[in-house]
Amino acid sequence: MHHHAADTHPSHQPATETLDPIVSLAPRPSPIAEIAFNLPLERSFHYSVPALLASRLKPGMRVLAPFGSRIRMGYVLRWVEDSPLKTLKAIERIVDPIAVIAEERWALASWLSEYYCCSLGEALAALVPAPLRLTERSLNPIDVKPAQPPVASPFSLTPHQQQAIKIIIDALKPLRARPFQEPVPGLDWNRQAINFKDVRVVLLHGVTGSGKTELYLQAITHVLDQKRSTICLVPEIALTPQTVDRFRERFGSEIAVWHSRLTQRQRTLEWRRMVTGECRIVIGARSAIFAPVTRLGLILLDEEHERSYKQEDTPRYHTRDVALARAWLTQATVLLGSATPSIESAYHAKQGSYKLASLPDRVAKRPLPRIELIDMREELTRRHRAGPVSNRLIQTIQDTIQRKGQVMLLLNRRGFARSAQCQTCGMAMRCAKCSVPLVYHASRQALVCHYCGFQEPPPELCPACQKGYLRFRGSGTEGIESQLHRLFPTAAIARMDRDTTRGRESHRQLYEALKTRQIGLLIGTQMIAKGFDLPHVTLVGILSADTALNIPDFRSGEFTFHLLTQMAGRSGRGDEPGLVLIQTFCPTHYAIQSALQHDYERFYAQEIEMRQQVGLPPFSYLIELTFHGSNRLRVQTAAEELSKCLRQPSVRRQMTVLGPAPHRIPKIRGQYQVCVLLKGKSVPSMVSLLRQQLQSGRRFQGVPITVDVNPL
Repeated sequence: MHHHAADTHPSHQPATETLDPIVSLAPRPSPIAEIAFNLPLERSFHYSVPALLASRLKPGMRVLAPFGSRIRMGYVLRWVEDSPLKTLKAIERIVDPIAVIAEERWALASWLSEYYCCSLGEALAALVPAPLRLTERSLNPIDVKPAQPPVASPFSLTPHQQQAIKIIIDALKPLRARPFQEPVPGLDWNRQAINFKDVRVVLLHGVTGSGKTELYLQAITHVLDQKRSTICLVPEIALTPQTVDRFRERFGSEIAVWHSRLTQRQRTLEWRRMVTGECRIVIGARSAIFAPVTRLGLILLDEEHERSYKQEDTPRYHTRDVALARAWLTQATVLLGSATPSIESAYHAKQGSYKLASLPDRVAKRPLPRIELIDMREELTRRHRAGPVSNRLIQTIQDTIQRKGQVMLLLNRRGFARSAQCQTCGMAMRCAKCSVPLVYHASRQALVCHYCGFQEPPPELCPACQKGYLRFRGSGTEGIESQLHRLFPTAAIARMDRDTTRGRESHRQLYEALKTRQIGLLIGTQMIAKGFDLPHVTLVGILSADTALNIPDFRSGEFTFHLLTQMAGRSGRGDEPGLVLIQTFCPTHYAIQSALQHDYERFYAQEIEMRQQVGLPPFSYLIELTFHGSNRLRVQTAAEELSKCLRQPSVRRQMTVLGPAPHRIPKIRGQYQVCVLLKGKSVPSMVSLLRQQLQSGRRFQGVPITVDVNPL
């Protein structure tokens, strides 16, 4: 290993001593700090601290230190009395003027590391955004307008809203059972195991347009009255402008916004306002769950069923689980809101471990939109080919535009055409590094891989047979957009997908253009299904209800039901009643039939029965292991060997091992991928058995492994 490293306790073990940093500084000519790095190494390292830096250094600060042949950012865990190593490398520079990890966030990092099978350094890095640049100057008080007092709520609530807010406010009563511990700097903050059963959670199950946001605002007002803070999470950056506007109307400058599109300066300012308690409401996407607010009272997850609450890089946390852990540490309450709760949350509410508040009707007695299915099998018989937009939908779009209504169309595939195929030999153009077809993007005039970003201009002739011309098949959002321009030349048409929202302010600009009716027709991917509240949208079209059903995943029915119901909910939110047209080749599937009737209970009953029969979540927990490397045989062998180790009789009682099996994408960026799935009743016991088998750097037989706890 590295010669400056002390092989101290593994970083996910509790620290054994707590040293007051001031006391341990005095007698030592060159004090020693213990540091963790954002690397998959289950250990921390000793460094000497130069005398000039020693008086300023505190646990929880970031430092730059030599590691191997390069300088890395590290996190100071604590001071240590002694090191078994005779020579230590020295810290080069302190990055932060104050500790960026403080209070209960130490324990949160420790829990993240244990639960999600990552190193403590990786967990600490998740809590602090890399571009955060705090300086002494940026922490000086700035001239701030005094916080505007919350506006007294003039809203009259429906009887269902009144019942629901009563349940929520009851759950916000401060707890006195567990004494609140004053935090100690470093790793010894509250070392009890986090118990999700002790957290107060309310599931607010309200149909689309039932006034959930108003209840959020009232709950937050209640928390502010208790002199406590709120973290409000939304699933998609696209939704932040809308949420921020609603909240600013009510709470003025009490609000901080936190998401990945902020500039370095914006991050620094917002961080300072949170740490000083100057703002007590934080709104943001996933990473806002780690916001350094003080006196946390409420964590609110809007659209809690959304997949985008799951982090795709290490640590692969689910925001909902982190919310429960943080609420346990701070004695806060968790409020989950959705029109289509995740099966897990609905199950916990039915079991009684979550409180349930229901809003079965839309506000102002507005009806739910009428939903109709367009059977694309009939379209195929009639026209001998099914275009991406049916005749019925084209006609209805035309009528809606003439009546000055707005239209939203959903197609969960971006690009112009889904594949480029030779008309002579049938060969489809594929990415050389990934086992996936290339997608044609007309705006770039290129075939693009959506996994590794590779792109190339489409060749004149098929590279395989050198005879045939390429034909583009299957439409993405870009292809549909160009077709809509041909069909409706006078309509104001816009597209919202990952390609059109790359700019920092693009979400805000699109939202404003929709709100002010500069856009009459919006085509987009699932981004547009999430929570937009636009009163003039009277028609929603779903071009392919089957996209998610065709994914080989036990959750495909749930994803389909969520997407259809949420997308349908964008229609008829104003005075005009809404209509939803769903194009499908599988009209009898229970997820589609339940969405057609707005019937969550029917969907839940069929889904939970299937899950129980095969012992899938919420009746078990899953951990997906992905082995990857450039040598296919080595990857396969490592997966088989680890499976064998985990199938030993001593381990078998704790979990079932499924696989190895090829990954959904067997090859990506030149790396082969093989999967093993673990299924058991307890995540901590599965993770600890797995950790015993893994080598340093989360490898097995030298092959790196991605560990995904509770994969989505």
